[in-house]
Amino acid sequence: MSSLILLFVSLLIGVCLQKVKTIPSNAHTTLGTLILYVPMPAICLLNLPHLEWRTDLIGLVLVAWLMFGVAYFLFQYLGKKFAWEKSLIGCLILTAGFANTSFVGFPVIEALYGMDAVKHALVVDQMGSFLIVSSLGVWLAITYSSGKMRKRVLFKKILVFPPFLAFTFGILLGSLGWQAEGDIKIVLEKLSGTLTPLALISVGLQLKWGEIKNEFQYLVMGLGYKLLLAPLMIFSLYYFLGVKQEILRVAVMESAMAPMITASILAASHNLRPTLAGMMVGVGVPLSFVTLGIWYLVLNFFN
Repeated sequence: MSSLILLFVSLLIGVCLQKVKTIPSNAHTTLGTLILYVPMPAICLLNLPHLEWRTDLIGLVLVAWLMFGVAYFLFQYLGKKFAWEKSLIGCLILTAGFANTSFVGFPVIEALYGMDAVKHALVVDQMGSFLIVSSLGVWLAITYSSGKMRKRVLFKKILVFPPFLAFTFGILLGSLGWQAEGDIKIVLEKLSGTLTPLALISVGLQLKWGEIKNEFQYLVMGLGYKLLLAPLMIFSLYYFLGVKQEILRVAVMESAMAPMITASILAASHNLRPTLAGMMVGVGVPLSFVTLGIWYLVLNFFN
């Protein structure tokens, strides 16, 4: 419960800070850069070495990959059909294609299904959402913000991007059997712990409710996919395939979570429709508690 309270308090702080005249107008940009350079790499180094690749968990891993893949092709198609700007397409793919499977997901899953179910949620998050946003997410953000670019230059920008460097280093350390322990683990945990409050404060600083009418149709499309279409896709596929109930309910509920905060920051920091990116989280988090309740009832009905 404390994790959910932290989300709303941090978001409220960001909104209130808009009224403080001494806060620079680009404060959210600075915070976004700080997040990508400090807490996000810390999370990679803390968690990635612990990943265990098990084939029996493939159904949970695929949840995040399916959501991202469908979002990519869906918004690419809509973007071409309606002649959207690349920044809008990139923003919707990043914010609608990734679920908040940890900061919102873990406490919700624990409250509904108990601590044992959180182990399955960890697989969705670490081997799915986090792996993708640290690799393909970084590539997508740089690609859609830079326009046309030589492949060599693009590849170089991705390689030197701090989250991707930490992602690669974390996987390498894990393959060598290293895991954070002792003082190193404590330091990485404290640095990682700054991500949620900093990210939500950054989102709150960007929330301009007066501008919601300008982004309303895209907000509806993005949240419509994230909160309704994506979990419907996962539920239909996994129910048809006869996936075990304990896997099915975690897979569906995790896919139904609000947009990922880190993905929103990644979009905003690369100037991919930052106002919309902030609204996807700012509106998506409270709205998701309504839609999560609906999906919980649906899963109970088909139990």
